[in-house]
Amino acid sequence: MTESPPLTERTGRHGPTIRDVARIAGVSIGTASKALNQGGRLRQETRDRVTEVARQIGYRPNDMAQSLHRLRSMTVGIISTDSFGRFTLPILQALEEQFADRRIGIFMCNATDDPERERQHLDHLLGKRIDGLVVTARRADRRPPVGPLPPGLPVVYVFTQTDDDTALSLIPDDEGGARLGVRHLVEIGCRRIAHVTGPLHFEAVQLRHRGYLAALAEAGLVADPGHSVSGAWSEAWGRDAVARLFDGVPPAQRPDGLFCGNDQIARGTLEALRERGIAVPREVAVVGFDNWNVMTDAARPPLTSVDMNLAALGHEAGRLLLDMIGGETIRGIRRLPCTLVVRQSSQR
Repeated sequence: MTESPPLTERTGRHGPTIRDVARIAGVSIGTASKALNQGGRLRQETRDRVTEVARQIGYRPNDMAQSLHRLRSMTVGIISTDSFGRFTLPILQALEEQFADRRIGIFMCNATDDPERERQHLDHLLGKRIDGLVVTARRADRRPPVGPLPPGLPVVYVFTQTDDDTALSLIPDDEGGARLGVRHLVEIGCRRIAHVTGPLHFEAVQLRHRGYLAALAEAGLVADPGHSVSGAWSEAWGRDAVARLFDGVPPAQRPDGLFCGNDQIARGTLEALRERGIAVPREVAVVGFDNWNVMTDAARPPLTSVDMNLAALGHEAGRLLLDMIGGETIRGIRRLPCTLVVRQSSQR
């Protein structure tokens, strides 16, 4: 029986060419090019065969030639103000996964809420002829639009939004996430649910409070104004809030559920409740917001939390940016759903 020729043959001194891929895969050069560039209308088995041949013989497309042919740089810029990376890194990882199959590179810049630094980063990115721009932040509040930008450059704001009506913004559904957390507390039997949240000037705080009130109303519960307290995004505030809500208050009037504005606040409430000998979740159930594993898993007990699904935001941002690079016009504010991750702090 005659063996097939090895797939590692080379015909040029610079390595395998598109001609080699096409010949070995048994397709035309045009078909091979379409398969490797995710273009044209080809059967999936053809794309898979061409891609596998290219991989096995070590063929690498000439990125510069492709860029000139397409009038694209095959790069995307990211500007973030999240110096800690708590919110940006999951989004960035999802974007990288979305762009990997398209051979699109990413340039990331950290502006740290400095407008001048942001302008410098933007000039740097535009000098690289990026095909699109992602703007993200450490909070979902509104911000001025990035600019000035060249006409037609696709931009997606993710985990932040802008006043520009022509822009596309992707943010978590904070109100819907709050409804999930409070409904869960109602379902496990809580009837006096307090809201311990962050600074009131944040839009997310306002939306989560609206969701908190709506979930109570749906359950036929009357919100106690004294059970809504706001402070800093910190564990210290969580401890102070428990002192305000529990110390000197008759047991029958104390909250039996706490819906917290973030996981740091929630972890502070857990510490303060434990110090007072109040059992969680038997006497008081606690739900946080963010589902930050550093906080939720180390809490005692492990913390139930609303997940903003940052990876889903990143994947959707990447998908829509690719559509915009391809010529589609997409605008508006899109709020993606949150989910609830139940742990011991609310398991009754």
